[in-house]
Amino acid sequence: MTPSVPALRLSSFYFMYYAVLGGFTPYWSLYLKDHGQDAAAIGVLMSLWYATRIVAPSSWNWLAGRSSRPIRWLQLGCLASVLSFCLFLLPLGFAGLFAAMCVFCFFHNATMPQFEAITLSHLRGATERYGAIRVWGSLGFIAVVAGFGVLLDHIAVAWLPLLMLPLLVGVTASAFVNDYGPAQRDALPAAAAEFRQRLRRPEVIAFFITCLLVQISFGPLYTFFSLYLEQHGYRPSALGAFWVIGVAVEVVVFFFSPRLFLRWPAQTVLLVAVASAALRWLVTALFPESPAIMTLAQLTHAINFAAFFASAMQLMAQYFPGPLAGHGQGVFYGFSSGVGGALGALIAGQAWRIGGGRLAFEVAAVFAAVAALIAWRWVRAPRESGIGNR
Repeated sequence: MTPSVPALRLSSFYFMYYAVLGGFTPYWSLYLKDHGQDAAAIGVLMSLWYATRIVAPSSWNWLAGRSSRPIRWLQLGCLASVLSFCLFLLPLGFAGLFAAMCVFCFFHNATMPQFEAITLSHLRGATERYGAIRVWGSLGFIAVVAGFGVLLDHIAVAWLPLLMLPLLVGVTASAFVNDYGPAQRDALPAAAAEFRQRLRRPEVIAFFITCLLVQISFGPLYTFFSLYLEQHGYRPSALGAFWVIGVAVEVVVFFFSPRLFLRWPAQTVLLVAVASAALRWLVTALFPESPAIMTLAQLTHAINFAAFFASAMQLMAQYFPGPLAGHGQGVFYGFSSGVGGALGALIAGQAWRIGGGRLAFEVAAVFAAVAALIAWRWVRAPRESGIGNR
């Protein structure tokens, strides 16, 4: 890293933010089941994590873009997420859980798109360095998934909110030591008109539709993977091990992503990543009782998540450079991750109800295959750049 990039401060936010997800993503469905919720109710509650992304990122970036101190909105969102998460320390039924999830997920999801824009504002002209900073998020996720998996072998899953609360405090602390890069700080308010023009380009529309379908395909993994494995006799520590395997290989991809994108254009990496997801979900559907095959399937997370996400950020930096980044991140998280994630959780819940985990992952494979077709046919580098990378 060059001295002008505050790598340590940026990395600390990713580490703490994804540490929170290390407690939430693998284990929250088990927490909800412990609170008496069935598969359909869990699907609805988990869909709120993604549904709030439809409005939270765009509204927060809209407010930040019109503020003389946009960083204050990041800090406010982090503080609000800590306070709202405290609701889970109370005894809640479905209605209470629904309300608490709405509030917490809104504020927590409001922060990461803004922070992605902050990171890219420090990496202008050197976006290939993004992976070396984002990799710390994967390390935070691994540390918590592994640690909580061992803990939950010995303590009740009802303790999960209390275990996660200090991690949210850590996210807030990091928010108070970060800020935008100097050039972007002055350019944020003037970007809306150009952003709307770029958003209508065919390659950009195809990119967002691809990301939407990929996120839908991840629905069974994020909503029911732990329950799916539990049904096939795996203990919480084993569940944690499977999650750690996936994210550990993610670290390797993020670390070497500068070399990856110097060799292949981002749209090519995106296509391979999406195609690999279809294969992963099919294998997960067919061979859940084989630890060896499930381990191999999790290893492909290096491609269908890490390489996908890194290539998506490369394309986002090309489609929406400089002060356009915040607006672009809002759409990326709101449409692709928000709408896609909500639909993925709801579709996974209904597929689970009809045909169990096998059907849920088979449906996911179909969505990923369609996404690969669209990426192959229409996703291209932006016209003015000619190529996808430096």
